[in-house]
Amino acid sequence: MELFVTPTIAAILTFLYIALAVSVIRTRGSEGVGVGHGESKLLERRIRAHGNFAEYVPIALILILLLELTGAQSTLLWGLGAALIVGRAAHAFALSSLTLRPKARVGGMILTLGTLISAAATLLLRTLGL
Repeated sequence: MELFVTPTIAAILTFLYIALAVSVIRTRGSEGVGVGHGESKLLERRIRAHGNFAEYVPIALILILLLELTGAQSTLLWGLGAALIVGRAAHAFALSSLTLRPKARVGGMILTLGTLISAAATLLLRTLGL
């Protein structure tokens, strides 16, 4: 079986992860903080945006990969991937700024958690043959 959807989604998310890492690195430089976040609220938020991304994306990608390996429809996989990408981008955008953007943050979490719930439930149903 040749995989296509999950690697594509993973590559796109990797670029977003790198952008978040670069944001942290640049802010560290401009704020003069080598370790931790010092007293910088902006750096603290960017560190959390980067960390939050790293906490949610791997399990979502594993679920999407398992669905792809079990032969799930590509439209389902692309839908889950798109929701995850948009959700993580919205959440990162909302959290990375000094101006809190609650609608983008909540929307991002809804899309992310919706992706996780949908993927996990679908995988469980497929595994149980239901």
